[in-house]
Amino acid sequence: MKITLVQHQVLPTKEENMKRIEQRLEHPLHTDMIILGEMCLSPYENELFESNSIAIGDTHFQRFQALAKQQQAYLVAGSVPEWNNNRLYNTTFVFNPMGECIASYRKMHLFSITYPTGESYDEGDQITPGKDLVTFNTPWGTIGLMICFDIRFPEQAARLQEMGAKLLLVPAAFNQYTGPKHWTLAFRSRAVDNQLFTIGVSPSDNSHGTYNYYGHSIVVDPFGEVLFEADGKPIIHTVSIDLNDVEKIKKAFPILSNKIVL
Repeated sequence: MKITLVQHQVLPTKEENMKRIEQRLEHPLHTDMIILGEMCLSPYENELFESNSIAIGDTHFQRFQALAKQQQAYLVAGSVPEWNNNRLYNTTFVFNPMGECIASYRKMHLFSITYPTGESYDEGDQITPGKDLVTFNTPWGTIGLMICFDIRFPEQAARLQEMGAKLLLVPAAFNQYTGPKHWTLAFRSRAVDNQLFTIGVSPSDNSHGTYNYYGHSIVVDPFGEVLFEADGKPIIHTVSIDLNDVEKIKKAFPILSNKIVL
C-alpha cells in the first residue's frame, strides 16, 4: 500500500489553502492514499476557525471530492473546522477514489495546555468534541482515525485496534514545545501498544499564525520502528507499507492475546 504524506504550509484563509493543496496535487502521485495535516484549511487559532470552516456538500467539500477523483486515490482530508448545526467540530473527512465521502471523524479529545510561561490555550473554547470512534475499510485492511491530541489516549487507540484497525491515521499539529518531547514517543507507543502502524501528518513549521507548528510527519511500524520522519519543511513523501505485517507481528510477539484483565 502506497501512502503519500502532504506536509503543507498553512496560509491565512481556507481559499488560499485550498488553492495551495490543489496546486500541490495537480499532477498524478500514483499512490493509493493521500493524507493532509490537521486544520489544513485554517491556521490553528480559535478566532479563525469559524471564518475558515466548511460544511458537508459545500464548495470546498466538493473540491476535496474532486481531488480524490483526480488522483484516483483515497484522500484523508487532514482535518478542517466543520460547521454543523451552529457548532464547530475538528473533523476529518475521508474520500474514496470515486470522490465519495466514506467516513468522517470528529476529534474527541480537545487540546488544552498551560505552557511554562503561564500562557494557556483551550481548543474547547471554540470546538465541540466528537462522540464516536471511527474506522473505515479499504482493500488493504481496516483503518482507524484519530486527530492530534487523541494520540495521547491509549484507550482510544486500543478500542480502534479491537474494531479491526491495522493502521491509525492521525492528522496532527503538535507544537515546538510538545513536539520535541512527545511526538515520536506518542506514535511509537501507540504502535507498540496495539501492534499496528501509526501515521501522523502535520502542517509545516512555517505555517501562518502564532501557533508554533512542529511538523515532523511520521510513519511507525507495528514493532515501533520509525520508517519515516520529516523535518519541519513542506514535503510530499510517499511510503510503502504492508498491512499484512500486523498479523505477522502479532503472531511472532503475541502480547495482545496475553493481556491480563485486572
